[in-house]
Amino acid sequence: MSSRALSFGAMAEAYERFRPGYPVELFDMVMAYAAQPVRTALEIGAGTGKATLLFAQRGVTVTATEPDGAMLAELRKHVPANVRTVQAAFEDLQPGESYGLVYAAAALHWTNPEGRWSRMAALLEPDGVFASFGGPVQLADPAVEEAVRVARSPYLASDEVPSPDGTPPEHDMQWPGTELQRSEWFADVEQSVVERRLTMSARDYVGYLSTVSAYLMLPPVEQEQVFGRIMQVLPATVEITADITVHVARRRCEQ
Repeated sequence: MSSRALSFGAMAEAYERFRPGYPVELFDMVMAYAAQPVRTALEIGAGTGKATLLFAQRGVTVTATEPDGAMLAELRKHVPANVRTVQAAFEDLQPGESYGLVYAAAALHWTNPEGRWSRMAALLEPDGVFASFGGPVQLADPAVEEAVRVARSPYLASDEVPSPDGTPPEHDMQWPGTELQRSEWFADVEQSVVERRLTMSARDYVGYLSTVSAYLMLPPVEQEQVFGRIMQVLPATVEITADITVHVARRRCEQ
């Protein structure tokens, strides 16, 4: 997992260009759960700043942390002045300053599970809020999805990241909600979904795939071959589902 987590920097510009951003609805959902003004936030694995922008543009002072220097350099091109950047992995963050909100956007699964929630709680103010959100980008047409699966199969059986705790996809509560429910550090765990359906060109969809870790781990020659095979089976434009699963929880005051 660690090598996959650090595979994105080579494609930082493509990541910024082809990955969908986050809607205002997501910000409103987190703020409604907080039920009080959130002035400061710490972001874990900020990438190129897709979620950083969402919060920073709405008055939250964000400290964006990211272990990959190339991703952080791309982030700095796009975010406002109220964003502070720190090149560090989650595990390297030192307790000290605390925040009203700690969040991770499509990044929490890259963190070390050992001590994850006690470390998270140490970064939050009493009664502070943790949020994690993300989800796969999938082709909406099952026939096109199957054609891509077949085209990809000589190189990759799957391009998805499995649930870190093995929770089956049909369960009502998904990871990390499952872990949060078991944690002594957090309470009031909630799961919600922001539904999204987007349309993009076949070339842009392959551009998105070029930022997915499973493909990034392939040798360059195989990357070129698999993307060529996928392009051959795609229509000119594709419809995708890009639902965002949101988990929120509150730090227990007594901890």
